[in-house]
Amino acid sequence: RRPYAMTHERLPHVQRQSTIAIAQMTSTHAQDDNMRAVRERCVAARAAGCSALFLPEGFSFIGLAGQDGLAVAQPLDGALIRELEALAKEFSLFISCGGFPEESSSAGRRFNTHVMISPDSGRVGEPYRKTHLFDIDIDVVDDDRTRRTTSIRESDYTVAGDALVSHATPMGNVGVSICYDLRFPYVYERLRFEHNADIIIVPSAFTTSTGKAHWETLLRARAIETQCYVVAAAQVGRHNERRVSYGHGMVVDPWGTVIAEFTDAYDDDDEGHPREALRVCTIDLDVVDEARTKIPLAAHRRPFSI
Repeated sequence: RRPYAMTHERLPHVQRQSTIAIAQMTSTHAQDDNMRAVRERCVAARAAGCSALFLPEGFSFIGLAGQDGLAVAQPLDGALIRELEALAKEFSLFISCGGFPEESSSAGRRFNTHVMISPDSGRVGEPYRKTHLFDIDIDVVDDDRTRRTTSIRESDYTVAGDALVSHATPMGNVGVSICYDLRFPYVYERLRFEHNADIIIVPSAFTTSTGKAHWETLLRARAIETQCYVVAAAQVGRHNERRVSYGHGMVVDPWGTVIAEFTDAYDDDDEGHPREALRVCTIDLDVVDEARTKIPLAAHRRPFSI
């Protein structure tokens, strides 16, 4: 476990209801194409009356190999963030930038970083650098439908972060996690009870095998145990000959009900390209407060001396 800190109260002018959008993407190594797709989703989110757009992990770049991200890594004040700040301002959107390669001082490695961007003030608060890195052996499917086991070692090219982050926004307090963090319940417990999160985001690029087995179950469990909205924008489909993402992005409410979802999860028998780019739903803080009143987990928590 890693040390975390920081607590937020809701903003005094918080909106009780907010319309938000989650994006689905099939990002590649072509950054200009990926950013055109981001812009298209900004246009659609604004047309749907949304105040926030949530992008998936890897929205700006997914290469053939993990090390490819080193060549495109940028600082927090680089051209990518400036472009996203301009989009946020143009379309009057908060933009949750799901995870991009950020430069680090560690030779041969970079961060996998989320930033929150305000339409008024640009990048807000601290960046969140993914803390739990995906180092596993897993089954994958190649272009010829051949199944094989491959080793994924995100830590070979990524530096793990060491701090949790949350943002006090007009839609409520937003706690941040990325993809593999989803498997570590204590992250979400601390976002809820120490950061006072109302919404917890999980931008992701889940593999097909783990996605089919665990994705929805884990998201609904995190929503139920924290009594938060869980907002999970996802990559979907074949990015290149080596990499495929499961998709099926969704939003789960504090009672564990899926209130928005993409149903076109990747299937090994099709091309896996997303049929739709956006899902829209309402974040209602009355629903958060009602769930916490009905089952007062905060009051029932007990200390242990083990």
